[in-house]
Amino acid sequence: MSVSNPEFSESSLLRPVEISREDHPHKKGASISLMFAAIGVVFGDIGTSPLYALKECFSPEHGIPFSTDAVYGVISMVFWAFAIVVSLKYVLFVMRANNHGEGGILALMALALRTAPANSKRSLLIIMAGVFGACMFYGDAIITPAISVLSAVEGLEVISSDFTRYVMPITIVILVVLFVIQKTGTDVVGKLFGPIMILWFVAIGLMGLNQVIQNPAIFAAINPLFAIRFLIEHSLQGFIVLGAVFLVLTGAEALYADMGHFGLKPIRMGWFFIVMPCLLLNYFGQGAMFLNNPETISNPFFLMVPDVLVFPLVILATMATVIASQAVISGAFSMTSQAILLGFVPRMKVRHTSDKEIGQIYMPFVNWVLLVLVIAVVLAFKQSANLAAAYGIAVTTTMIVTTFLAAIVMRVVWRWNTLLVTLIIGAFLIVDLAFLTANLLKIMEGGWFPLLLGAVCFMFLMTWYQGRKILRQNAMNNGIELKSFIDSLMMHPPHRVEGTAIFLTAHVDYLPVSFLHNLKHNHVLHERVFFLKVSIWDVPYVKDSERITLRDLGNGIFVVRAVYGFNETPDMRQIIELIEKSSDLKFDAMNTSFFLSRDTIVSTEIPGMAIWREKLFCWMYQNAGRQSDFFKIPANRLVELGAKVEI
Repeated sequence: MSVSNPEFSESSLLRPVEISREDHPHKKGASISLMFAAIGVVFGDIGTSPLYALKECFSPEHGIPFSTDAVYGVISMVFWAFAIVVSLKYVLFVMRANNHGEGGILALMALALRTAPANSKRSLLIIMAGVFGACMFYGDAIITPAISVLSAVEGLEVISSDFTRYVMPITIVILVVLFVIQKTGTDVVGKLFGPIMILWFVAIGLMGLNQVIQNPAIFAAINPLFAIRFLIEHSLQGFIVLGAVFLVLTGAEALYADMGHFGLKPIRMGWFFIVMPCLLLNYFGQGAMFLNNPETISNPFFLMVPDVLVFPLVILATMATVIASQAVISGAFSMTSQAILLGFVPRMKVRHTSDKEIGQIYMPFVNWVLLVLVIAVVLAFKQSANLAAAYGIAVTTTMIVTTFLAAIVMRVVWRWNTLLVTLIIGAFLIVDLAFLTANLLKIMEGGWFPLLLGAVCFMFLMTWYQGRKILRQNAMNNGIELKSFIDSLMMHPPHRVEGTAIFLTAHVDYLPVSFLHNLKHNHVLHERVFFLKVSIWDVPYVKDSERITLRDLGNGIFVVRAVYGFNETPDMRQIIELIEKSSDLKFDAMNTSFFLSRDTIVSTEIPGMAIWREKLFCWMYQNAGRQSDFFKIPANRLVELGAKVEI
């Protein structure tokens, strides 16, 4: 295996790599089959928005008097929101800004960091923006299951008001079951997602078509002048309604975040050929129904069908909302895994639930925290309408961060003309900021929740990132240079013992504390010594043929760097197998010992972070998952040596 980095020196956490990379480890099949698979996973969130979006737009709390012009104005805003934000911004522009096939806020952040000097103000600004956008996604992951399942079950109220008392208990039971089955993986259930969502989109499209046929004049709402006149005529109230219109866009970020699983073309095909036509038909159908029967505003989606079909529709809607919820829960697992490898979240248990799909993982801690918060949200807000304000702020904030990072990629990475980038991003920002401002007016109605949640998550993630940065800097300032120490040690070598010792190190240029402790207390050196550094670089996947870089220091001492992408999980057994394949070195599992440092972090007055943040970091560090578990090191071959570190 060739050495891909000749100088073999330490680099920053998110340094660009020049080795070739895999866009995705799995072969993609035909675009048509992938399109149907993507419909089952990617479009669940945005596909269930008709359940509550227009109902919220015409909520009596907004004070908009019902009129034909109001219906045309709102439907016109819905149409152009789809056209500008989803079709133009995400599907045609933002999805081009993928990190070797991977999308999502953290992948985009890593891509934007490529040209930013390490430790510069620009890189810190990009990191803070990306992390905050990721934190707001957690708000989406909590609110989506709550509002989606709640709105579906509320369809029972259309059958009879007697069912109202059962809406919340049924919702909670469905959510508990959804989170409990996460540990079994989504492989089996996932095969059902595509057909169910296809049935869902066909059903809502036909529901809308039936209403549109009765009043085809609603298609006049395509004219943007209706939207403009509505906003001018109703001023502040119209602006508030704009925040409700944004609910039709929730889930647009999922198109970008999940593109690594299916590819750009299948998602674009699914959106333009199936999802968008069916959604628009349903929204226009609801508008046509309002014109014919204004009292249907109370629950327009379920009132589009005859009474005999309401209950089957509730069942189908519940299945669709469970699928939408599954998508954001899986997204939360994937994003947390990426955040761990990129250094923003402490190590925690990650379990792979599929031998075939690398992206299917289960994280117990994240799962149960999400369940507790989702149930708390359902109990606190009680109705889907009360959750609408909170939902909008969570998603609009993430969208604005995506626009900001996409601008950096367009200008700095792609080197597009400044004027062109300004025009494109300026247009998108005007729309994004209009939606955000409209949603900010609802802070007291529930919008405070995702902002509070995002702020708390942001504090934790940035504290962990900066704390680890301080630890790395301390190790470099106080560390002993590896090569010079080994050279001097070999002049008067200690007693050599049989076997192989692997010392995990945070820096390839400096000695790990565990090596110094072992040498100091045991006064021996194994016949073969490996200093192993596991690096996570800013690409989703790395080829096995380029994963390992090895340097021979002589006298049976080696320095190894194992490179992983942020969508992969380091595996010690795999690393050893790749070392064996790339060299004449062989390992005896029962004669190989792994040495790790188990540090105790202590907060001090040394300049760094605020004392309270240092104490928070110390608590997070002590409660983080064990390195040995994260790297899958055999417990019976593990030696942990502790040290006290002051920050």
